[in-house]
Amino acid sequence: MKRLVLSTLASGLLLAACTPADEADTDAAPAPETTAETTDAGQSAPSEDTGVSSAAIAEADMRRMISTLADDEFEGRAPATPGGIAASQWIADEMARIGLEPGYEGSYFQPVPLLEVTLDESTSSFDISHNGEPLGLTTNEDVVFWTKRAAGEVSLDSSDLVFVGYGVVAPEYGWNDYEGVDVEGKTVVMLVNDPGYADPDSGLFNGNAMTYYGRWTYKYEEAARQGAAGVILIHQTAPASYGWNVVSGSWTGAQLDLAREPGEGTFAAVESWVTEDVARQLFDLSGLDFDTLTAAASQADFEAVPMEGLTASATLHNSTRTLDSRNVVGVVPGTTRPDEYVIYTAHWDHIGIRDVAEGEDGIYNGAVDNATGTAAILEIGEAFMANPPERSVMILAVTAEESGLLGSAYYGENPIVPFSQTVGGINIDAMLPTGRSRDIIVVGHGASELEEVLESVASEQDRYIVPDPNPEAGYFYRSDHISLAKHGVPMLYADGGEDLREGGTEAGQAAGEDYRANRYHGPADEYSADWPMDGMIENVELFYEVGSRLANSDDWPNWYEGNEFRALRDEQRSE
Repeated sequence: MKRLVLSTLASGLLLAACTPADEADTDAAPAPETTAETTDAGQSAPSEDTGVSSAAIAEADMRRMISTLADDEFEGRAPATPGGIAASQWIADEMARIGLEPGYEGSYFQPVPLLEVTLDESTSSFDISHNGEPLGLTTNEDVVFWTKRAAGEVSLDSSDLVFVGYGVVAPEYGWNDYEGVDVEGKTVVMLVNDPGYADPDSGLFNGNAMTYYGRWTYKYEEAARQGAAGVILIHQTAPASYGWNVVSGSWTGAQLDLAREPGEGTFAAVESWVTEDVARQLFDLSGLDFDTLTAAASQADFEAVPMEGLTASATLHNSTRTLDSRNVVGVVPGTTRPDEYVIYTAHWDHIGIRDVAEGEDGIYNGAVDNATGTAAILEIGEAFMANPPERSVMILAVTAEESGLLGSAYYGENPIVPFSQTVGGINIDAMLPTGRSRDIIVVGHGASELEEVLESVASEQDRYIVPDPNPEAGYFYRSDHISLAKHGVPMLYADGGEDLREGGTEAGQAAGEDYRANRYHGPADEYSADWPMDGMIENVELFYEVGSRLANSDDWPNWYEGNEFRALRDEQRSE
């Protein structure tokens, strides 16, 4: 769920990392031995070699941590597997060795309960009827469907279809696609992305740069809040920024979500995607013009349109089970304002083990994705321990990112520190081992005042920041920082760019393309002692210094005016 910052977007190559959710395998071999005992409170006891915290971002430390996390011993670090449990324990051991205080009720572990739902496609169905005659949609070819309700059976019975444009309610933009229409019990049909994408010169939303309202996650959530029984997203490759193969590959098989108590969470009974070809057929059958209405949907005076004669019916049979995973959290206490926090996030999980032919490598080690980020936040935590800051610093390694940002989402719903006391944060996700770059790519550029701190620090490294070259893809909303951003906390998501000091943009693009083509989300994403580390080390130093300036000041950065999260932050700061 992330964007590989280095070069891949600039070269127009879309990663499968943009996928809405990547299924994590839950079958693994017996657990490897961990490196320290676990106390009754669930916190890791320090190893014998406690060492001394160092203020330097050390290459030797980074190599040791990356190579360990990416070792076959941890079996690809899938959540709730023996390998994942052992990996999270090892991270806690490192936090204890460094001297970080346990961050959650005396423990390094914040429990994250997960729910796995698997649709039985052989006994489940989804179809749309025109005047009572089913169209005969083919599962995975024409439609992909599922439910987030924790139930063995969920159904939808002749639910009327309503086209609601982009399915957005955005008060700060004066936009409400549901105004004047009652969708209770109905199935809403909507477009991907937001109105700014359709007409970037109109001044609507954030122009060509996707806002949070363009994300599929938001659209399903809003439809449920409006009382819809079913939700249909129309897939179009350009505004989605991924093909139908990504949809059919991401929402089939076992799906993970957060486990919730009965009554918690609001979900439509059935969530789904259909192809653009199917959507055009539906519009024709209801006497509507697809191109005319999709163009109208980007206009401020758009009104929802009933799709006369069309109804959706579905029966879903599911098997469910609960799984236990955990975020790993340590704290560097502040010396003068310990109740104010700067937060660093990175996901520790990866895909795990896949069934492969005998003799093939089935372990998805996730060295770049995201042993690098996890090692970085641990090394940053050690640097802060050697230079205690005025404000507290939280080091948060989250679980289940590859399953839909679930560990960070759980933290967002169950924050350890109130958001009103969280100054801001930095997310580190998948750093490529390259030489030093002249540029730093900021994903979601123009979002918050954190960028001004970044730019200041970057200039001291003789570097410059550049915007994400493909903002319409909405990569800012596809990594763990968004789980805090959507609660108002300013978050920074950046990495070294493609303009390498040795080799320039050609070398930078080649490095990104090589990783995307040959290692990303594959068993070849492994650590090598041949990795060049100078670029990665310089980036980690950069992120440490940005956080240090926040942690040793009384500044409270905010989102820029017009940002969709600004109102939340303003409300927090007024409390």
